[in-house]
Amino acid sequence: MDEFGSVAAVMGAPPDQWTRLLGAGHPAIDQLGATRTAMLHCLREEAIAAPIFANFDALLDYLQADMGRQREECLRALYLNARNELIRDDVLIQGTIDQVPVFPREVVRRAIELGAAAFILVHNHPSGNSEPSAKDVEATLRLRSAAALFDISLHDHIIVARDGATSLRRRGLL
Repeated sequence: MDEFGSVAAVMGAPPDQWTRLLGAGHPAIDQLGATRTAMLHCLREEAIAAPIFANFDALLDYLQADMGRQREECLRALYLNARNELIRDDVLIQGTIDQVPVFPREVVRRAIELGAAAFILVHNHPSGNSEPSAKDVEATLRLRSAAALFDISLHDHIIVARDGATSLRRRGLL
């Protein structure tokens, strides 16, 4: 708790940070891992129990808990059917500490493979600040245009970080 500041921060920390603090092989590492897995499972189940927008705040909570404290940027897509139910949650690309490339061709190709009607793009900011950058907005608009050519909707782009989660749609940027 002294190191991370809160239970949420402990659960959101990458397991290698637990090992660094407690030492390799410490029994608490397995217990923390099991607790984190159970917590994420519960948050995910609540977030996707109904059409994804029925409980959007639960989705944001799940994504922040899962990705908000990662040390490298990660891009994932939540592919949805025509009723906005989750078909697949795919991690698409692991990036670096301050960037992750977005390849519209790959995101849209996967949507077509899955028969998705729509998707939500998600990535994290290891800096801790969930504010979208100009590049984030530009990449989102480019991806929306590419998906529209195939009648696939980009419903949102969510950026998660330690400080919270930001929806580009809620901000009026999409």
